[in-house]
Amino acid sequence: MSEQITDPSPASDDYIGPDASLLIVDDDGPFLRRLARAMETRGFQVETAESVAEGVAKSHANPPKYAVLDLRLGDGNGLDVIEAIRQKREDTRIIVLTGYGNIATAVTAVKLGAVDYLAKPADADDVYAALTQRSGEKVELPENPMSADRVRWEHIQRVYEICERNVSETARRLNMHRRTLQRILAKRAPK
Repeated sequence: MSEQITDPSPASDDYIGPDASLLIVDDDGPFLRRLARAMETRGFQVETAESVAEGVAKSHANPPKYAVLDLRLGDGNGLDVIEAIRQKREDTRIIVLTGYGNIATAVTAVKLGAVDYLAKPADADDVYAALTQRSGEKVELPENPMSADRVRWEHIQRVYEICERNVSETARRLNMHRRTLQRILAKRAPK
């Protein structure tokens, strides 16, 4: 999957503030480097990590003011990085970025301290807007509501998260055959 990173427009430090430290954690190397460059041109002091372990280590060593975290990483879950950041710094603005978006995970991310949740592909403008959005600002409503297939998929994902990602228990609660559920979980979210 290739994400779009648009050419940045210079940003004023009014939105970022004096502490412009930004940690980006994503295991997609090319995307990580493009986003890091785009955020640097917008005034952030960027540090990058390609794994949960590296993200946690950098969070403990130098807790950032801003963070953009991929949810699914090769060595674990980006939510672990949120917890590591929150142990050291309460005021970090955290954005969760993922290609496997679902409502249950978004709710979990927000409960842990993320301020926004963006589905890939997201461009640098979307990430910048989410990072610099002032509290109380309203988010624009999407032009198209979720399809019926997407609503069904979201419900299945929510029950799956409630069951702590236990396929057998989720299938039982949904009154669904286990193999059917596994096929649904293996697919990407419908539009």
